[in-house]
Amino acid sequence: MSPRAGHAGPNAGPHTLAFVESPVQLLNVLEWAHAHAPGAGLTLVVLSPVDPMTRGQLRRMAELARQEGHEVRWEEARGGALAPFQTVGGLTGALRRADRIVMGDPFSRYVQLLLTITRARDLVVVDDGTATMEFVTQLARGERLVRWHRKGTRPGPRDLAFAPVSSSARRRLTPAADRRVEIFSSMPIEETPGGVTVRANDFSWTRARFGPPRITKGADMVGTSLVETGVVDGDRYLAAVTSLARAHGALRYFAHRRESAEKLHRLAVETGLEVVRPDLPLELIARRGPIGRTVLSFPSTVVHTLPLALAGTEVRVAVCDIDPAWLTRTASPRAQGFLDGVTGTARDVHRLSAVQAV
Repeated sequence: MSPRAGHAGPNAGPHTLAFVESPVQLLNVLEWAHAHAPGAGLTLVVLSPVDPMTRGQLRRMAELARQEGHEVRWEEARGGALAPFQTVGGLTGALRRADRIVMGDPFSRYVQLLLTITRARDLVVVDDGTATMEFVTQLARGERLVRWHRKGTRPGPRDLAFAPVSSSARRRLTPAADRRVEIFSSMPIEETPGGVTVRANDFSWTRARFGPPRITKGADMVGTSLVETGVVDGDRYLAAVTSLARAHGALRYFAHRRESAEKLHRLAVETGLEVVRPDLPLELIARRGPIGRTVLSFPSTVVHTLPLALAGTEVRVAVCDIDPAWLTRTASPRAQGFLDGVTGTARDVHRLSAVQAV
């Protein structure tokens, strides 16, 4: 898309260039811009995935970004074998001109590759959910960047081939005399890497832009992609959802954008829950309303973000622990400890014991 009036032209280049691959990342870029760069305007580059639900949410979020005065550049980054080369080639000039890079997923191979090109002195990492907690820990300890649900597993051929790029990206994300690194997060940061600036995301843009919501008497459930990522057994998950819904009188199930259509169909048939596929991140859906007085969730990002987005309302967020018996045989050895940490560090939530899932 061509630059809009009032934005830097193609020769000047953007002062701030942001890369996002998910709706939540885009939301958190808007939160960062609202809190720390109001009125500045930035160029948002959407490295579009292929999943239809994610693409739909990203298009809705892109419209909100334009309404806030930002330029949006949509890249079909995964649209065929040549797409990565075309995308990187088309972004090289902007990357070299940018003074600041904002990114939503430092684990992304795309983002890691782009980091090897930029000369920006300021790097900002905004939340990509609970993965931010793992990123901060790995950066502080000088470990290689690996997603939490893959940690402890043997690297594959693609991992080994990409290792030099990943190592370079980790060095770029380490503060230096000529480089500042910032983390903008709503997650609990317990082990801050040396020299890194941490700023709190309190969802002030979301609260100012949406709501307050109408609150219903019943309960709503929030879905998770733990089955799709191979962490939790599908049958155990379905049984746990059934038990939790019955115990708390839940009527609606807000699906995670990565949940499979097959799983959601089975869930709707066997539990009677109304499955809702949100067209925006749940923080915005909940703030817009209507939303149940109780929101039930398994360990996930929303146990940290929803209490912030819904601050000042009467909504209670309740999180149900993951029973170790629900984990698959192939789940990372790190999985149970990480999930326990997600729940244990959540603020302003009600903690539920693991329900019976047999």
